[in-house]
Amino acid sequence: MTPELDEHGRLDPPLDADEWGTLCGFLDYQRATFAWKCRGLDAAQLARTLPPSPMTLAGMMKHLAYVEDDWFSRDLHDEPLREPWASVDWRARPEWEWETAVVDDPDEVRALWTASVERARELAARAYEEGGLGIAAKRRFPDGRSPSLRWIMTHMIEEYARHNGHADLLRESIDGEVGE
Repeated sequence: MTPELDEHGRLDPPLDADEWGTLCGFLDYQRATFAWKCRGLDAAQLARTLPPSPMTLAGMMKHLAYVEDDWFSRDLHDEPLREPWASVDWRARPEWEWETAVVDDPDEVRALWTASVERARELAARAYEEGGLGIAAKRRFPDGRSPSLRWIMTHMIEEYARHNGHADLLRESIDGEVGE
């Protein structure tokens, strides 16, 4: 039996997979939930805030694109930051991705996020094939510790779940659409 997508384009995480399949399933479910919350919105809607927070769906999308690239490319595989991240002066503008997303073309932000997700899936799978969930990220924390692929996958599920809560509130304030 082929799994079916729900009405929002999401595939439920598997009920009986191994640890890798379960983590991938939950992360992809969270990614699909975020995509649903941003689907069909124009630039003004993606730039709308829900005071007192300055957070926007556009900013969140660009932030998540950065987080995907940072954890899976830079940290896990020690690849250099790619554009648009590489040329940012992060010390001068630590919120750059949030600030710039509201003036960027929405299709470009969506494409950036989609490409980052696709690249992250490939890089996670490559690391898993090389050393399983216990493989350590090549970049170390300042204290010398290095998170495992298992930790990174779990962290990314948490990252999306937290931001999906924000996205729920923003989307409801835009057009009343609600749902888990």
